[in-house]
Amino acid sequence: MILLIWFFEFKTQVRVSENVFCNFMLLLNIFKGIMTITNCRLISLPKIQDQRGNLTFIESNQQIPFELKRVYYLYDVPGGENRAGHSLKTCHQFLIAASGSFDVTVTDGQDKKIFHLNRSYYGLYIPPMLWRELDNFSSGSVCLALVSTFYDANDYYRDYELYLEAMKS
Repeated sequence: MILLIWFFEFKTQVRVSENVFCNFMLLLNIFKGIMTITNCRLISLPKIQDQRGNLTFIESNQQIPFELKRVYYLYDVPGGENRAGHSLKTCHQFLIAASGSFDVTVTDGQDKKIFHLNRSYYGLYIPPMLWRELDNFSSGSVCLALVSTFYDANDYYRDYELYLEAMKS
């Protein structure tokens, strides 16, 4: 608690950036073992505008609050289909609509929130232990996923009831 009070005073005096503050709060919640939907958030990315076309970049532990280990993307999702339908135990994820749009529904077992992604210069940060579902893909959409771990099938809760049990314990 003393650390939290110190950080609030420090943020006020030094005007720490919002991303740094959010990352601090996330680490505090992870330390306390609390992961709720409030830890999930949209993050704006740098957008360098140029008449020849725009450029956006992402660097580990800078624009996203984790070290990048893997990148994958979803594309050619047929109309009416949905993706994900799981929770990751230890993996942090950052989703971007690189093209087109889609919805991401996130729940912590109690609260639920829907995020509509449709711009390539912001994305959705999803910390571990939040259930996510992706749907409402527009034609030609591409979901770019940046993640903090290498693929591990054992890191997934694919059954919602098992996920809810894990959240209670």
